[in-house]
Amino acid sequence: MNYGLLFGAIAFWLAAWATNEWLVRQKLRNLAANRAVRLAVPLLFGVSILVLWEGLVRGFHVPSVLLPPPSMIWTRLINSVPILWADFQQTFLKAVIIGYTLGCSLGFLIAIAIDRSPFLQKGLLPLGNFVSALPVIGVAPIMVMWFGFDWQSKVAVVVIMTFFPMLVNTVSGLAAASSMERDLMHTYAASWFQTLVKLRLPAAWPFIFNALKINSTLALIGAIVAEFFGTPIVGMGFRISTEVGRMNVDMVWAEIAVAAVAGSVFYGIVALIERAVTFWHPSVRNSRTA
Repeated sequence: MNYGLLFGAIAFWLAAWATNEWLVRQKLRNLAANRAVRLAVPLLFGVSILVLWEGLVRGFHVPSVLLPPPSMIWTRLINSVPILWADFQQTFLKAVIIGYTLGCSLGFLIAIAIDRSPFLQKGLLPLGNFVSALPVIGVAPIMVMWFGFDWQSKVAVVVIMTFFPMLVNTVSGLAAASSMERDLMHTYAASWFQTLVKLRLPAAWPFIFNALKINSTLALIGAIVAEFFGTPIVGMGFRISTEVGRMNVDMVWAEIAVAAVAGSVFYGIVALIERAVTFWHPSVRNSRTA
C-alpha cells in the first residue's frame, strides 16, 4: 500500500471540497465573476474526483483489470484517437443524431395531431404508453433483424426510445395554456393555427425542451446498447463489448469517457438553445439574475 499517494489524494479532495464550499457561499455582484465561480465549482469537483480516484487505485494497488487509474485511461485515449473517432462517427454522428432528430420530430408532430383530434388522443396515447414500456434489450435484436447490422438498425432503436418522451411532454405542454388565455385568443378571432403558434407552442416550449434534454441522453444509451446485438466492426457499443472480452478495460473506460463527454456536450447545447428560446420563462430569468 502506498500511503503517500493515498493520503495525498485524500488531502487534495478535502481541500477542493473546502474551496468549493467557500466559493458557493460567495455573493458576487459582478456577473462575469459569478459565472466564473459557477464554472469553477464543477470543474474543481471533477478534478478532485479524478485525483481521489488515481490516489485510491494506486495507493491500494487495485488491479487495472478491475479499475484502471485515470492516467492509464488518458494514455489509452490519446493513443487510440483514430479508433475512438471512428467509433464516435458510427455511433453518435450517424445513429444518435439521425435517430434523435427523427424520434423527436415524429413525437412532436404526432402530439400536435393528437391535440387536434380527440380520437387520436384516445387511440394513440395508449399505444405510446405501450411503446415506452418496450425494453431496449428486447427491441434491439428485432431492429437488427429488420434493418441490418449497420447504423440504420440503431437509428430505429433510438427513434423508439425518444419518441414517447417527446410525445407526452408536447401533449402536456400544449395543455399548459390557461382557459382564460385561450378565450382571449378566441375573442381576437384567432384560428386554431394562430392560437397554436402565438400562444400554445410558446407555453409548451419548456415541456418540449425538457423532452429534448431527456432524449439527448436516452438516444446515446439506446444506440450503444443496440450495438451489443449486432454491428459492423466499429462503434462504441461494439468496442466496449469486444474489449471487455479481451480484458482491455482501459479501452472500455476510454470509450465511456468519450460517450460521457459527447452526451454532456449534446445536453449542454440543447440547454443553451432552451435558454435562448425560453428567455421569458421565470426559471431562465431567475437563473440569469441569481
